[in-house]
Amino acid sequence: MLDTLDAAAVRRWCAGGLAALKRHQGEIDQLNVYPVPDGDTGTNLVLTLTSAQQALAMDLDTLPDSGPTAHGHALRLMAQGALLGARGNSGVILSQILRGFADEIATAPTVRGRGLAAALRSGAAAAYTAVARPVEGTVLSVVAAAADAAERAGTDELPVVADVAARAAADALARTPEQLPALARAGVVDAGGRGFCVLLDALVEVLTGESAAAPAPVPRAVRPAATVARETGSEEYAYEVQFLLDAPAEAVTGLRRALDALGDSLVVVGDGREPVATWNVHVHVNDVGAAIEAAVVAGRPYRISVTRFADQAEHLAGPATAGRAAVVVATGSGIAELFAAEGATVVPANPSTGELLDAVRGTGAARVVVLPNDANTEAVASAAAREAHRHGIKVSVVPTRSPVQALAALAVRDEDRRFEDDVIAMAEAAGACRYAEVCHASREALTVAGPCRPGDVLALVEGEVHLVGTDLTDICTGVVDRMLGGGGELVTLLAGVDAPEGLTDAVRAHVAGRWPFVEVHAYPGGQPFYPLLVGIE
Repeated sequence: MLDTLDAAAVRRWCAGGLAALKRHQGEIDQLNVYPVPDGDTGTNLVLTLTSAQQALAMDLDTLPDSGPTAHGHALRLMAQGALLGARGNSGVILSQILRGFADEIATAPTVRGRGLAAALRSGAAAAYTAVARPVEGTVLSVVAAAADAAERAGTDELPVVADVAARAAADALARTPEQLPALARAGVVDAGGRGFCVLLDALVEVLTGESAAAPAPVPRAVRPAATVARETGSEEYAYEVQFLLDAPAEAVTGLRRALDALGDSLVVVGDGREPVATWNVHVHVNDVGAAIEAAVVAGRPYRISVTRFADQAEHLAGPATAGRAAVVVATGSGIAELFAAEGATVVPANPSTGELLDAVRGTGAARVVVLPNDANTEAVASAAAREAHRHGIKVSVVPTRSPVQALAALAVRDEDRRFEDDVIAMAEAAGACRYAEVCHASREALTVAGPCRPGDVLALVEGEVHLVGTDLTDICTGVVDRMLGGGGELVTLLAGVDAPEGLTDAVRAHVAGRWPFVEVHAYPGGQPFYPLLVGIE
């Protein structure tokens, strides 16, 4: 039994947590696989914590002369490694939990039960802050329940508090289907929450020397989870305001409230220094004066930048195109070649925050647009963008969910426009491109288009199953017909690595016969899992 959390215990926790996540990796992946085989929460958590362990292994002995304690330094290395290695939404949120955890107890002489409770509360707060629209029934609910229970424990005995928190997290995980209808329909618990429970159980084992009690059985998936709504900023605000701010954390809390009431697309990221930190602030507003006034109240703003989105001509006197680049995430060699031909820097699928950041910095450009091409990578791209701002690089993330949307966005790129206007045009082009994916079901499930069995062909339009059948060509032509029924002049087809020979030719011939005025472009994409990706513009 350990009375305090020291640096050696942090190292064992990281190693033990990683080993436990590897044991449960497949199980956690299965929680968000419903019938399409692309669930990767367990994999992303393993990769994120692997980066954390590597950071500890390389730098644990480089304790600064002043600042955090040995355990605090270890926790901060663990959190920073997790941030740079974060993959997917789950990895980004985990990195923020660890960061909040480290920030709370980095300078505490010893960490006992009440210190652990405070660290869990800080980690929960950081996790909620990292999510633009927090949703209960996810890992957020699980970490919050662990913090609540730890605080209620009312003891300074570290192993007791850890055990209470782990049990509360397991109970909260079991309740996630009651909070989130999508989980209830799928018959599963939250995958990210399950991963966090595994990490807490590993901490209990480090502190007590005994394995945590086995969690409740995970329900078997019997129905598909609902798709997640895309997170985008609104079009109600005319100005983008950005500035650096020197201010204490308590003042920034008030600034967040003030700016949140004034606009949207609010991002506030600090460097963690005490008592006065440097913050990078970004917001879209209509009242620029009120935003700057709120900044003056909070601290000392500087490097203030104001952009009026509709005001193009006034700022075109100088060459605004110098130092621009695009970074695109690609799955499949053919897709990568298409992006490279458009002059983009290509990053392989499922990148970490650090890999995306390296790609952004490797372009040598001062302004970079990132096209993530799926929802999980969007969170990683946003984290990389925040880190890039620390290096003086302005990064805008266009929330593409499919390679065909990225192709549409790159097609309208115009370096004669201001960067901000070009990003808007790319986002509009991507949003106007409807996309579909054709794949084979990996399990029996009840979809919104009817039941499917393993091996059946599914057509998903923007993430929702629309067609279920047994003939691949019929489903491919059927989904194109369904999408063109809503209008369209251009069809883009990307053939997957397992697509049978002649598939795109068959779809092209079908479109020529039924939709004679529609243009069709077909390319070998080489993507796994999906024999065909479709874009309609």
